[in-house]
Amino acid sequence: MAASKFKKGDQVIVICGSSRGKVGKILSMIGDKALIEGVNIATTHKKPTSQNPGQILKVEKPIHLSNISHVEEGKAVKIKFVTEPGEKKVFTRKTRVSKKSGKKIQ
Repeated sequence: MAASKFKKGDQVIVICGSSRGKVGKILSMIGDKALIEGVNIATTHKKPTSQNPGQILKVEKPIHLSNISHVEEGKAVKIKFVTEPGEKKVFTRKTRVSKKSGKKIQ
């Protein structure tokens, strides 16, 4: 399995769709989609039951990974993977690095 460019907790920006330009944090990853805080909000209607009255809820829906990008200084940036060599018992590690600034992405 290839390493994922996006992980839970990453700061991302939506690059296309109805939520274009919105910045948020990844709450969870669901296959090839991500649930992002405050992005792609849909309204759902709950039917009333004997215990609870009916209500209208605003819920975040998953967005495809092709429609998001990492954000740096308010702009979308590309990332690359860099392998760092290890010595003796320390294995080589693949880290995500911004192509624009060269900073590591945790």
